[in-house]
Amino acid sequence: MRLDATAMQPFDHLAMSRALALAERGLCTTQPNPRVGCVMAQGETIVGEGFHERKGGPHAEVFALRAAGERARGATVYVTLEPCAHTGRTGPCADALIEAGVARVVAACEDPFPEVAGRGFDKLRAAGIAVEIGLMRDAARELNRGFLMRIEHGRPWVRVKLAASLDGRTALGDGRSQWITGEAARADNMRWRARASAILTGIGTVLADDPHLTVRLDEDFVPPLRVVLDSHLRIPAKARVLDDAAPTLVFCSPEVIASHRELPAGKLMSCPHHATGLGLAVALAELAQRGINEVQVEAGPTLSGALLHAGLVDEVLLYLNPSVIGDTGLPLFQLPALESLDERLRFRVVDQRQVGNDTRFLLRP
Repeated sequence: MRLDATAMQPFDHLAMSRALALAERGLCTTQPNPRVGCVMAQGETIVGEGFHERKGGPHAEVFALRAAGERARGATVYVTLEPCAHTGRTGPCADALIEAGVARVVAACEDPFPEVAGRGFDKLRAAGIAVEIGLMRDAARELNRGFLMRIEHGRPWVRVKLAASLDGRTALGDGRSQWITGEAARADNMRWRARASAILTGIGTVLADDPHLTVRLDEDFVPPLRVVLDSHLRIPAKARVLDDAAPTLVFCSPEVIASHRELPAGKLMSCPHHATGLGLAVALAELAQRGINEVQVEAGPTLSGALLHAGLVDEVLLYLNPSVIGDTGLPLFQLPALESLDERLRFRVVDQRQVGNDTRFLLRP
């Protein structure tokens, strides 16, 4: 049944909040799987909890069942995503909950993955378990916005990261941009990189800055795939993004696949090329097929602007530094000219905070 908000007690909210906090522990490690947390309670006493840690490992419900033991019988289960109903690398969590004899399952949201998609709830109900769906749904979907975007819409969640001066310049006129922001902002961005499944850039950024596009943190994470859009395969053989520090994929037009210089095996991917550049939607769809949930774009104004103009940007992570570069610097986005202010692209501020001497904005169209 759908959630009856009036029937929810304060403890229900507390337990689901705890499950969401547990799920967030897998922020950088579960890819391509969703981040899921689970709490089991007898009355208002928590008897078990857990979260999904990584692909191929036990799901959140399994950890919670192990912790609860015999106390799982007759318990209420708070889980941030519908329990799975299929056998993958692990067995169906719905079956495990049924076998343990739980009495009630409160789930934050449905799992749209085709092999689940309501089947988990159906199994639980068929076994006589009370099912309630929707408690803190928005928070649960926000935590898994990349996974849900991939499953529901066939492309990853796209976040464009930008660092700019007070006058909105992202680099000098020749493309050099290291460093506009301070050390604290750069360290903060490492955490955003770590939660991404892929970091995407254009060949212009590779040629100008020769970036590593890696995560440098003393924490557990799945190294994001480095993706370079390079229509004519101009990437230097010794570019840092081609090293072994993380996996790399280079998209180029089909005409240059047979180039005289080959990239290491598995790093080259064909993508349709148009007059304005590579087919961005096609590239994103290919990344989704590879299990990429969140893409963080770290590129110049041409690629950033093309993605924005195509309606493929879901959020902008902007670090604003209190400095001035001048009108010869590069802008945030390269976009077609507007005929009136009514045509301007508007954003809402999701989050704003100080990071060292920089101000960080999280913006969504």
